[in-house]
Amino acid sequence: MIRACAIAWLAAFLPVFASAETVVAARTIRAQTVLSYSDLAIIKDSVPGMFVSVDEAIGLETKTVLYAGRPIRPEDVGPPAIVERNQLVSLTFQNGGLEIQTDARALTRAGVGDTVRVMNLNSKTIVTGIVASDGGVYVGRLPTK
Repeated sequence: MIRACAIAWLAAFLPVFASAETVVAARTIRAQTVLSYSDLAIIKDSVPGMFVSVDEAIGLETKTVLYAGRPIRPEDVGPPAIVERNQLVSLTFQNGGLEIQTDARALTRAGVGDTVRVMNLNSKTIVTGIVASDGGVYVGRLPTK
């Protein structure tokens, strides 16, 4: 009886244990590479806090070098950069009904939703803003569309 219960218990939970997978780099991948299916592989091992599906990582850009066979952490990747370092961007400050717009120079690379430091070209002041989908940098409130 005990043996039958143990076998039934194993049969019930074996698919759960067998389906534990982790996404790893299929090869060494340089930083600033947008991930595709050929860059990723699955291992039959569960590593907490890592991607468990290739689809979760596809289209994201690497922030650091990813080494072959190592699990990919969510903090190692992010949205692809649409603002490059030294790129001229539109800087917009919004607060209530007030909107001020000027040109700025990006001091780092950033993707949509990332914070980026920019230098206001008129005042030479460095401010931090959020990159919007249009490639502009917003301080205060993001535009609603």
